[in-house]
Amino acid sequence: MGGLQNFERRLEEMISGVFARAFRSAVQPVEIAAALQREADNNAQILSRERRLAPNDFHVELSGADMSRLSPYDSTLAEELRRQLEEHAHTVGLVFPGDISISFEEHDDLTTGRFRIRSQAQAQVTGERASETAVRRASAYIEVNGTRHPLHGSLVVGRGVDADLRINDPGISRRHVEFRVHGDDDGHGGDPVVEALDLGSTNGMLVDGRKLDRVRVGNGSSVRIGRTTITVHILDRNGTGLR
Repeated sequence: MGGLQNFERRLEEMISGVFARAFRSAVQPVEIAAALQREADNNAQILSRERRLAPNDFHVELSGADMSRLSPYDSTLAEELRRQLEEHAHTVGLVFPGDISISFEEHDDLTTGRFRIRSQAQAQVTGERASETAVRRASAYIEVNGTRHPLHGSLVVGRGVDADLRINDPGISRRHVEFRVHGDDDGHGGDPVVEALDLGSTNGMLVDGRKLDRVRVGNGSSVRIGRTTITVHILDRNGTGLR
């Protein structure tokens, strides 16, 4: 419990007891901290004997009363919860696929003093970042973990440095999947056609729930590789999503 005790002491030093009084009869910050630790531990994926991959995107669901009490302190509490979770991870051998994110949400089905935590692994995505203008001008683009990337010709997605778009997900191969676009710049005036090709990856790819090696994908199709879902967006020549 040493880590949780340090967490409580840091909060008291920063907020001078105001936070504690506000939450006297409601959800206690240390309860949230302990629940976040359990959530990370229980949903960790084994990578090796000494390392486990934990979720890094956490949503704390609270009652309306608890949410109103927390609102003045939510950013401070989120930062301290993140710091405490990092310390816990270091102690027990957890690693995260990207930065830790903790947010608070109000839910009507919860009563005062009760809360839930939802989590997911949100892999860090790196690569050349396109401007919003470039994305809007593209005839097709992919969306992954909140980032959008235009498709022109060919785009290789993987975990290795030689991939065009890199995703820090241990279930993804160095060069995992390639997206190919036809018809967007060929001068024939047709709507774009997008293909997804598995590049001989270890774990394969699921396209709209089916394991496939090569397939033409449609607007809104989901391509899952590792624990990451990529959504495909294809636009017609008027900039509207194809049906």
